[in-house]
Amino acid sequence: MRILLAGATGAIGRPLTRALIRDGHEVLALARSEGSAGTVRALGATPVRADALDREALLRALDGLSADAVVHQLTALKAPKLRLTADDPSNVLRERGTAHLLEAAGVLGAGRFVTQSLVLGYGYHDHGDRPVTEEDPFGVLGGTVADHVVTGLVEAEGRLFAAGHVAGTALRYGVFYGPGTWFDPTPGSRPFPVPRGGGGTMSWVHVEDAAEATVAALARGRAGEAYNIVDDRPSTWGELAGARGGRGLRLPGRLLRLAVPYLGSLMVDTRLRVSHAKATRELGWTPRHADHRAGMAASAASAAR
Repeated sequence: MRILLAGATGAIGRPLTRALIRDGHEVLALARSEGSAGTVRALGATPVRADALDREALLRALDGLSADAVVHQLTALKAPKLRLTADDPSNVLRERGTAHLLEAAGVLGAGRFVTQSLVLGYGYHDHGDRPVTEEDPFGVLGGTVADHVVTGLVEAEGRLFAAGHVAGTALRYGVFYGPGTWFDPTPGSRPFPVPRGGGGTMSWVHVEDAAEATVAALARGRAGEAYNIVDDRPSTWGELAGARGGRGLRLPGRLLRLAVPYLGSLMVDTRLRVSHAKATRELGWTPRHADHRAGMAASAASAAR
């Protein structure tokens, strides 16, 4: 297929671009700057100089081009913000960016659209020990600042599933770890805050596994369906820091809530164990890295070579 990829230079976008090209697809990648365009070329893709948030410029840049599918992997997650608001950059990309890319799909004649979502849309609270599936409610609000993330995810999925001109699939990824993420095991990467005692439980996915799931979704994802993309074993934030060589800033939970309320809701209050059974059954995908320990070790070994 010929695929328009938005977010090719991000943490998941880089391994995704390589995986798509490996499988014989042609990738057209949005690039806002000449530097990004150079990165896109180095990955083996063709840059399209445009910003997904500039509707008119985006549609002009795509005029005369065609594609079979659009993949939306745009986020603004390079560093956690101290305060989360409704106009958070990632939410703008999920809402306005999704709307513009859906228009772009029409211009390109693309029949498929795969968008990034997150398991966090199930809600920032204690879900207990039962694995959460796609049958569980999505878009559950908790009355905290984290609701901004939930509403952005619901908006992105809703726009996609309401679009009549594309077969849309949403991938609800676990929290990313691996090269280029907040949770990068390679030497020199910055430490991240961890609640004392380990904090809550989260479902994770290595960015390379997330990329492979996206390739599978382009081929086999069903229209109007969402799929959980996570590894096999949820773990606490403290366990992840341990697998990363212990590089974490240990803070009391109450201090974390006070200093960065969003991270308090995420790291202290949330226990979220998610099942990828549907993705395995329908997409034929299973994570190569069974859990964060295997994934962190593989990334560190690769960086050392």
